[in-house]
Amino acid sequence: MIRKLRIRLVAAAMLSLLVVLTAIVGTAGVINYRNIISDADFRLQLLTDNSGMLPADLNDQGRHFSPEMPFEMRFFTVLYSGSDSAPTVNTGRIAAVDEEQAVSYADQIMAGGSTSGFVATYRYIVIENAAGAGSKQVYFLDCYRELQSFHNFLRTSIAVSAAGFLAVLLLLILTSQRIIRPVSESYEKQKRFITDAGHELKTPLTVISADTEVLEMDYGENEWLDDIRKQTTRLADLTNSLVFLARMEEQPQMEYTEFSLSDAAQEAADDYKTVAESKGKTLSAAVVPDLRMCGDEKTIRRLIAIFLDNAVKYTDEHGEIRLSLDRWRGQLRLQVYNTTEHIDRDSLTHLFDRFYRTDASRNSKTGGYGLGLSIASAIAASHKGKITASTADEKSLLITVTFPS
Repeated sequence: MIRKLRIRLVAAAMLSLLVVLTAIVGTAGVINYRNIISDADFRLQLLTDNSGMLPADLNDQGRHFSPEMPFEMRFFTVLYSGSDSAPTVNTGRIAAVDEEQAVSYADQIMAGGSTSGFVATYRYIVIENAAGAGSKQVYFLDCYRELQSFHNFLRTSIAVSAAGFLAVLLLLILTSQRIIRPVSESYEKQKRFITDAGHELKTPLTVISADTEVLEMDYGENEWLDDIRKQTTRLADLTNSLVFLARMEEQPQMEYTEFSLSDAAQEAADDYKTVAESKGKTLSAAVVPDLRMCGDEKTIRRLIAIFLDNAVKYTDEHGEIRLSLDRWRGQLRLQVYNTTEHIDRDSLTHLFDRFYRTDASRNSKTGGYGLGLSIASAIAASHKGKITASTADEKSLLITVTFPS
């Protein structure tokens, strides 16, 4: 459990960092790109307002420009007169594009019908020209250096963020054990307390049970002694369950052998079928034969028994219980279904918590402690299995456990 907690801590921290870094780099990139577009559009607007020329005093246009800006700007234009004549091309302010390439870009834009955007590394705008009806002129502004700077900025930001991400990951891996040490120590103390208390309780429980038998021999059977015996047995079962659960969560060294899971499931179903019928409930089993797994057979049989015992206890009167075992998506899948009077979907996430019972009044008629499914979950986890609970109509419960085959 502590190892899982450490992994979850590192994963949660790194996911948070990834989201923050992505947001920072993404926001900076979007702002930078929008600034490039805004500046390019402003320059194009200057060109269109001045018929392809730059105004004499640039700083009167609402923005501050470098005196070198007119010499740095590279642009060209293509004019469509609206007749069948060839377009007029002006490439005097650019060396990277010849007339043929300029016409090719302009034809591509006219065919697409867009009035502004990018083609290659050139920002363009299409305007109606006063030369004649239907004539249009396309202005192109070279944004190669701006886009190259943007791409360099983006690559550098991603590289620095990735390096920082890996550095934080390494530091977190090295320090996470120290971070969770208080939780680890508290958890170890809790497990030690449960185990020690369980062993300490066994002796007085044994003495109480023996003394009850002596009193019964002296005074005969009566309801008081019978009640003492029942509650002593109940407390002993609870103690044994707590100790077993604590040991399972310590990841004990179990005896893993290959055994027939099909036989274990079928035998458990046969054992509980009589119990179910005695309470007016039906139990059926659909077990695919010859399914084998490697694990601790004793604890797996206990897991199946917990499922069936839970189903028999909480199935409504004249209800139905079904056990199935098959191979699903390359895994072994064990399912136990039972009808019930009512079960909230919100309670499903708590079914495997210690001492949790769907009956809030904790009625003792069922004889449960709320530990059975916790033990089943620990057994499944020790075999690298996954256990889930679901309900289709809040009138039934389906518990599923899958094991790697």
